[in-house]
Amino acid sequence: MISFLQELEKKIRDAFNPEKIQLINKSHLHRKHKSFDINKLHLKLIIYSMKLKSMKKTEAHKMIFLHLKEEMKNKIHALEIEIR
Repeated sequence: MISFLQELEKKIRDAFNPEKIQLINKSHLHRKHKSFDINKLHLKLIIYSMKLKSMKKTEAHKMIFLHLKEEMKNKIHALEIEIR
């Protein structure tokens, strides 16, 4: 059975063909926040992609959020993006 993070990584790989991806679950750092929801994740995405790196940061982030639109609605509360 494939985990949600593995599904997410595959979706990002299929969309952007990056050299490397790191997905880090940081949900445990947000447990005491007022808006914390155990069913939604706080993630950090570190993506090594020449394609995304060559774009304006705002445009690259928009592209990533566009591809993860459904996940952002249903399973991700916050996504921190670092493009290298």
